[in-house]
Amino acid sequence: MQPQVGKPVVKDDNIARGVVTGFIDLMGEQTAGSLAITFSEPVALDLVERMLGERPTKIDATVRDLVGEMTNMVSGGAKKILSEQGYEFYLSQPVTFVGQGHQVLHSVYGPKILLPFHVESGDFVVEVCFRE
Repeated sequence: MQPQVGKPVVKDDNIARGVVTGFIDLMGEQTAGSLAITFSEPVALDLVERMLGERPTKIDATVRDLVGEMTNMVSGGAKKILSEQGYEFYLSQPVTFVGQGHQVLHSVYGPKILLPFHVESGDFVVEVCFRE
């Protein structure tokens, strides 16, 4: 997949912008935050097909596991970049949430930045929130 990145925006609600979300906490001494990746159903199913060679017909345990693993991979990359800038973080285990209109409740209070992406099968978003 070659995602096209959209314009980042400040998110002013807690409603997920898709049907399946991977969520992880990033906790450190200097600051703390959380990261969520929310996929539309077509993108989540396409992702599973591309990575595992089989296409599920709905959001199931395999999709949830893969979204959790993608969240781990993205947050691990973010942790590495932030570490190079002097910020050390511990990552929690990722959790997943499923359902249209589910809420993404960040672990800290601060601005929620939403970064939208588009791929040929649809849309997904990455959102981050760091303690003020």
